[in-house]
Amino acid sequence: MIAAAGAGPAAGQSVRIDAWIWSVRLVKTRAVAATACRGGHVRVNGERVKPAYGVRVGDEVRLRHEGRERVVVVQRVIRKRVGPPVAVECYVDNSPPPPPREAVAPAGIRDRGAGRPTKRDRRDMERLRGMEAGSSGPVKSSGPATGAGGPTGSAGATRRSSGRRSSES
Repeated sequence: MIAAAGAGPAAGQSVRIDAWIWSVRLVKTRAVAATACRGGHVRVNGERVKPAYGVRVGDEVRLRHEGRERVVVVQRVIRKRVGPPVAVECYVDNSPPPPPREAVAPAGIRDRGAGRPTKRDRRDMERLRGMEAGSSGPVKSSGPATGAGGPTGSAGATRRSSGRRSSES
């Protein structure tokens, strides 16, 4: 409790929202907090805010992060990062409970020892993830085929130099 009092601003002042979100450990780094604000994932009292927005006691902060929404009400404004037991005392958490782990189906988990996935397995996993089939392959051009040796050469005609002379010549 004393640590939170020492980490707070002077009476009546506000703290940047990105610094406060980071200070109370809702996100891992301040850069992540600022990026979330710029991306529109942070709302204070129902309005999207920029990272420099000043947060005050009593504000409701909504943060969408890591697939869930956190809803917290500011109890204490702090500027410096504090330990988890102290950080929890700085807000009231009104977030909905996270979904149970059984409800979230892992996509593409293979049995241990099953080996490398076959082409069919890979296509099935891509279909489950919502990716289009064939979108990751190289783009084929309609022009004449050219090898690594240029328009008239062939790919097999070029040789790599290993820095040593060979006795094949």
